[in-house]
Amino acid sequence: MCWSATADLVAGVGVAAVGVACVTRAVRGGRTRDLPLAALPLLLGAHQIIESEVWRSDGGTGPATVAWAVIALPLLALYMPVAVLCAAPPSARRRLLTPLASGIATAAALSYHLVTGTVTAEIRGHTVGYSLSLPQPELIVAGYLIATVGSLLLSGDRGLVLFGGLVAVGAAVSVVLWRREYISTWCAFAAVCSVVLYFWVRRRSRPARERSGPGSQEA
Repeated sequence: MCWSATADLVAGVGVAAVGVACVTRAVRGGRTRDLPLAALPLLLGAHQIIESEVWRSDGGTGPATVAWAVIALPLLALYMPVAVLCAAPPSARRRLLTPLASGIATAAALSYHLVTGTVTAEIRGHTVGYSLSLPQPELIVAGYLIATVGSLLLSGDRGLVLFGGLVAVGAAVSVVLWRREYISTWCAFAAVCSVVLYFWVRRRSRPARERSGPGSQEA
């Protein structure tokens, strides 16, 4: 994330707190299929807290850098399509198999290169840049976007489509403004945007008779 270890820590704690509220709301509403997505802000908040440790370690290749990369790369590539598939309405599940397959392949490739290579973090002014040698990085990035953003846009749920749109905008802005540090800045943007999931969980956990409006499909 931009600015400092303190900014990452504060943002991480705030987003994680929203994640706790999301999970609590989903459990109380009996929405067990929504729990993986409800927990996403909790995961992304923890991710930002880990990056605050990367700042304090002045980058490098230490445990915090590795933990950050594991969450940002293979874990989220697989977690997102699985979580969306769990929560999606039945009508959307067949088309979500494409993002799921992309996520499985991308996570496998990223895991292999994390195990066989070295990920390095570098403090660059007010941003953190991460580097990992990848063959055909454009193909891997495309697979990652299909798995993460694509699964949200194909979910058939207006709240998740909104979240996916915000994340897509964040990806574009991060590439334009921070090309060398876009992974870190995009993850931070996605973490902040994930607070919209609280309103998604709150809507879905209300009794069915209280839900209304176009696009409010239920799984």
